[in-house]
Amino acid sequence: MIPPAIRLPKAIVADIRQSDMPLKHILGLDHVVINVRDLDASAQTWKKLGFTVSPRGTHSAHLGSGNYTIVFGDDYLELLGVITETEHLKPTIEFLKHREGVERAAFTTDDAAAGVEELKGRGLVPIGPVHFGRPVDLPNGGKSEAKFNVFRWPLNEQPGGLRIFACQHLTRENVWIRELQSHANGAHRIVRLEVLSQDPKAAAEQLSHLIDEPVSQTADGFRVHSGGRRADFLFYDAATFARLYPESVRAGAAPEGAVALVIATSDVAKAQAASGAVSHGGRASVPAQAATGVIVSFVPQQAA
Repeated sequence: MIPPAIRLPKAIVADIRQSDMPLKHILGLDHVVINVRDLDASAQTWKKLGFTVSPRGTHSAHLGSGNYTIVFGDDYLELLGVITETEHLKPTIEFLKHREGVERAAFTTDDAAAGVEELKGRGLVPIGPVHFGRPVDLPNGGKSEAKFNVFRWPLNEQPGGLRIFACQHLTRENVWIRELQSHANGAHRIVRLEVLSQDPKAAAEQLSHLIDEPVSQTADGFRVHSGGRRADFLFYDAATFARLYPESVRAGAAPEGAVALVIATSDVAKAQAASGAVSHGGRASVPAQAATGVIVSFVPQQAA
């Protein structure tokens, strides 16, 4: 005899279905946050590397931070500094006690509230959503405001030492301003964020679990795609890091965590001339000590 079907309570069925479904509201890498101790000085540093840097922004008072952005086609870099110490900035403040550099990565979400519910459905306890904004100086001399809803994965979930959060852009036009997207070094998108780890496989698998994207092993480590046509994450060990970058480029890099940003450029030679980068292996890389603690490595678009 075929045993009768077991009818589960509707709430349990809903939980099972939600946990089996891919995350619908996480849409790939949005931007990378580079924590800096001197916000204005860091903007000048990145300008000298051939990047167009936005006017300074000041976030809502409950956040306590300020920033400059470096905007590409679909993603961007954020130079973030502490203006007023707040509860929200405690992890940032602690990070800056030790070093500058990439401290977290943001994923695009189309609905922060729905994204929070998705994570809760998987047994995680996200922080948020939090709403905030910052004034924006427009190229025509006018002023507007960039507005966001964000949420964070739990603070104990840091794959390879990297914090992650999600960002919903409520006023995308006030971040992706056309005049800010042209760079003297030819940069136009983030290809990859590279993370140095003692156990790169485990770190990659942790990120894979958190964002529901698969891990693939490559010749250089363990790759996790962030979603859609956005950037990848690459986790590797110290031996691979030393093989990929000359010692002069690794100078000033962290002993672990996010150590390198790979950026696609229309012309590597142009990027090298604009930034003073070191040429090696078909790419041009700015040493970490010359770029607020992170290697900036330019690769040609066709190799990205």
